[in-house]
Amino acid sequence: MNNSEIVESETNNAVAKLPLLAAAVALIGLIDSIYLTIKHYTGEKVPCSIVEGCEQVLTSSYAEVAGFPLAAFGAIAYFIAFSLAILAAFGNRLMWTLFTIQAVLMTIFTIWLFYLQAYVIGTFCQFCLLSAATTVTLFFIAFVSKLRRFK
Repeated sequence: MNNSEIVESETNNAVAKLPLLAAAVALIGLIDSIYLTIKHYTGEKVPCSIVEGCEQVLTSSYAEVAGFPLAAFGAIAYFIAFSLAILAAFGNRLMWTLFTIQAVLMTIFTIWLFYLQAYVIGTFCQFCLLSAATTVTLFFIAFVSKLRRFK
């Protein structure tokens, strides 16, 4: 591995902190997505205690793609983000670049899903909003890391 493949850190053996933070945040999204996927396949209702509309969102025609729950795709996306962040935390700069691309793609899709909830379905799901906040946080972490690089 050459210097261009190493995530910059203060010491040679240090674990990069932003990628580690990103991995922890991605785990939150992964848990949220797995929970919704399990609820989808078991047919159990999702408790909606903060906002009303979880069931309306989660049973809408937008909640599935080709018969698979959107939450399952979210779980895959968060697992990829987690894996890339962990690899980057231990020094692989290419994985951090791929993580950044993943975070951008996830954010674009999240904006679309937020639009659907707000203007098409007309209600929100608290678990979907948690996922949106998690994705935006991943994007923010990636963005901050790029800003730090140009200082």
